[in-house]
Amino acid sequence: MGKKEKAEKKEKPLEKMTAKELRDLALSLGSISGVHGMNKEEVLAAIKEAKGIAVEGGKKTDRSLRDLKGKIKELRSKKEEIREGGTRKATDILRKRISRLKKKTRQAA
Repeated sequence: MGKKEKAEKKEKPLEKMTAKELRDLALSLGSISGVHGMNKEEVLAAIKEAKGIAVEGGKKTDRSLRDLKGKIKELRSKKEEIREGGTRKATDILRKRISRLKKKTRQAA
């Protein structure tokens, strides 16, 4: 056996796989449905649950990425409303909040 054949037999860790590879793996297991509508983290959790692997405590985030982006969108619309008739101080406060949330999204990703 050559080095290439040994490398092919060795399976990649689940965390290192791409979303496409994880979806293919989930489909081959057969017990998971709706794989194509899931993001990478959701597919990974479903595979671990199907295989009976204990879910490790991953990154510590207080909110999910989707929640953070939704909050940013909310604050941006509020900032536009205040910009038209409010004070500059209020818009600066919202700008800083948006900036902090954007930093949290980068950490969560």
